[in-house]
Amino acid sequence: MSEAEDVALLNAVPTGTEVQPGRAPVRTAAPSAPGKRKHAQVLDAIYHAAIGEFASEGPARASAQAIADKAGLSKAQLYYYIESKEGLYRQVLKDIVDDLIGGCDFSRGACEPRRVLVELIHRKMVFSFEHPLRARILAAEVLRGAPVLRTMTDTSRQRTHQVAMMIQDWINNDLMAPADPMVFLLHLCAVTQFYADHAAQATFKGSVPQSDDLRQLIAQVTELVLKFAGVR
Repeated sequence: MSEAEDVALLNAVPTGTEVQPGRAPVRTAAPSAPGKRKHAQVLDAIYHAAIGEFASEGPARASAQAIADKAGLSKAQLYYYIESKEGLYRQVLKDIVDDLIGGCDFSRGACEPRRVLVELIHRKMVFSFEHPLRARILAAEVLRGAPVLRTMTDTSRQRTHQVAMMIQDWINNDLMAPADPMVFLLHLCAVTQFYADHAAQATFKGSVPQSDDLRQLIAQVTELVLKFAGVR
C-alpha cells in the first residue's frame, strides 16, 4: 500500500481494508455508529486515523480530537470506541511489531547472524515501503528509546527482548562486533527507515521503487549493516 493510499484512509475507510478493525482497544458498549457506518467500519476509521496522527505528531503531541475529526466522529463518540489515546497507541505499536517480526524465529542459539540480519533488514525495508506511516511510528518509538515498547508485557515486547538476547549471544561468541544490543537495533531501525523514507525522493525521483530497484537498494543497505556489525 502506498503512503498516498494510507493517507486517503484517514478520511474514508472502505470495507475490507488491510488492518483488522478489532485491533483497536474498544469498550463493550457503543452508541449507534455515525451515519450508516457499521461498528467495524467506525473502528477501522479510528484505527487508520490514529496511524496518521501518531505518524505525524508522535504519541505525546497526537490529539484525540484530531483522531476523532479524521475518523468522522466527535471526541465524545471517539471515547465510546476506545479506552484512551494511550491505549490506542499501544495497540497500534503492538500490531506493527507483530506484523514486522511476528513470523521470525529468534530462539537463542538457533540462528546464525548473517541469515537473521538479512531477513530482518529485508522485512523492515519492504515493510517501510509498503506501510510508510506505520514504519515511521515504530522508528520514532525506537529513536525515543522505546519508552512504550519497553513497558509492554505481551508478546511484542517479548519478541524484541528475544532479538536483543540473541544479538548478545552472537557478541559473546565472537560472531558479531561488540555493541549494546538495543543500541544496535536502534541503528538498524534508523538506517533502514532513513533509506525507506528518502529513497523515493533521492533515488527514484518520487516514485515507489520497482522490484529490481528495491532489491538492489535492500542489498546495498544489508551490506552496509553487516559491515557495521562485523558479520561476515
